[in-house]
Amino acid sequence: MRRSAGMALVVALIGLATGAVALAADYPTKPIQVFVPAGAGGSTDLLARAVSTVAARHIPQPLVNVIKAGGGGIPGRVDTVRARPDGYTLMIGYGSGEDMVVPHQRQLPYNVFTDFETICRMSVHSITVAVPTSSPHQTLADLVKAAKVRGESTASVSIKGASVDLTFLLFGKAAGIKVTTIAGLGGADAITKLLGGHVDFGGGHPSEVLPHVKAGRLRVLAVAFEQRDPSIPDVPTFREQGYDVVTAGSVKGFGAPKGTPKEILAYLEKKFKDIADDPEFHKIMKDIGQPVMYMPANEYKVWFKQEYDRYGELIKTLGVETK
Repeated sequence: MRRSAGMALVVALIGLATGAVALAADYPTKPIQVFVPAGAGGSTDLLARAVSTVAARHIPQPLVNVIKAGGGGIPGRVDTVRARPDGYTLMIGYGSGEDMVVPHQRQLPYNVFTDFETICRMSVHSITVAVPTSSPHQTLADLVKAAKVRGESTASVSIKGASVDLTFLLFGKAAGIKVTTIAGLGGADAITKLLGGHVDFGGGHPSEVLPHVKAGRLRVLAVAFEQRDPSIPDVPTFREQGYDVVTAGSVKGFGAPKGTPKEILAYLEKKFKDIADDPEFHKIMKDIGQPVMYMPANEYKVWFKQEYDRYGELIKTLGVETK
């Protein structure tokens, strides 16, 4: 009797393993939806479009981008973790400020580490400070001088508490000025506020500002990377101008609902690596001002946690209010 039960268990386990292999072998058999928890036209949306365009050469089913704007990126993440973990719902933007920064500030209806599966990192976007070309400010020093005369400086951001917001607040602390940030509905909306003259400065990621720089509407004053951003090499860093402001920027990775089969995760990781190596993808990314910075899941998990902890310390240093 015991032997029969043991054999039944072995057969069941073999069946499960065989089923998982078959699932991975057949996958994908239908379009894969990719949740984009950000506004249309922002850096995350632009990256999603670039990936889905090149994916047609590497994945036999299309990647269908679904915009989930609003709510600080939280609703899109909630929809992701609640989705069926079958490999047909992914999220782009996993690891951005909404995942590295916001959890330190408020209670969320999910855990960024235990409710998601990590697939890979695709890009890291620097954070810029930009002003309209009609602005008299040519350098950060000009901006700081004006802020000290007025008593404060206003800045447009996509989301309160995210990486751009913290970078601007860190700039204020480093420069000894008060910076008041005003949130919008995403990166594109923040740029619209900046172009409309509703704030003193703004910026965000190169992919969001470069089209306006090329059109002669914006001027970029600084980037918050350790070194100059290759997409805008003529723009000096904050440190080059005497302000100790360095942040990781906005990290763009792929995540999936917890419980997505490992075989499918491995398949997607490989395919996204193929996309990241594709010359067409590099061309598109250069055109939109985003560097290709692919990282596999095992490395990305470690790096993600390190940056998450670093942002936690930065929030304490800035005295940012938490809920």
